[in-house]
Amino acid sequence: MTAGRVAPPGSTYADQRHYMVPARLADLRGPTTGVVALNQQLDWSGDARYDLDDPGDLQLMYQTVLNQASAADELSRWIDEATLRRVWHDLWLPGRLRALWQARFPELGAPPTALAD
Repeated sequence: MTAGRVAPPGSTYADQRHYMVPARLADLRGPTTGVVALNQQLDWSGDARYDLDDPGDLQLMYQTVLNQASAADELSRWIDEATLRRVWHDLWLPGRLRALWQARFPELGAPPTALAD
C-alpha cells in the first residue's frame, strides 16, 4: 500500500467514507409516488422495493440512496428535490453525510417551517 492511501492515525471508517453530493438540488428529479426497486449496487438487502406512498418506505429508501450512491446520476434518478426538502429533518443519516450536504445546501439545515393551521 502506498503512503498516499493510508488513513491518518486515529481516523475511522466514517472519516474516510466517500459520500456523493450533487452540484445542485434542482438536479434531483427522482420518482415521488409508486413502488420503486433499487438496483443491487444501492440496496443489497434482498428486498430493494419501496412504496414511495408509504412514509416509512420513502424514508428508508432516501436514507439508503443517500448513504450508498456513488455517482450523481444515482442521486438524480432516485431522489426528488421537493421530497428531500420535506423529509430531510426526519432522515437518519451519518453526521458527516448530513454535514456535507448541509455545507453545500445550507437551506437543508434550516429548521423546518411550521405548517399553518
